[in-house]
Amino acid sequence: MQKGGSIYIMINQRNTTLYVGVTSDLAVRISKHLNKEYINSFTKKYNLDKLVYFEDYDSIKDAIAREKVIKGWTRDKKIALIKSMNPEFKDLYDIIIK
Repeated sequence: MQKGGSIYIMINQRNTTLYVGVTSDLAVRISKHLNKEYINSFTKKYNLDKLVYFEDYDSIKDAIAREKVIKGWTRDKKIALIKSMNPEFKDLYDIIIK
């Protein structure tokens, strides 16, 4: 059985620093970021606490491939992607935990 995956973008409260990640369980991964469980992580260091974008995939391989593409983009292109789904940069965490 193939396991699905998600890519996600987190950002800080001032919308100045962003992080692109991939996971096989989006709700659990974001919860761990929010609870600062990853001690030496980029998200903890820069206090990234808003989930502003995500995409779900049937295959973790597809999610990893998409993450690599997005990580290669400029900041402006990443911001445009976020705005296409979430123009107000609202925190989407509540959507994924339901």
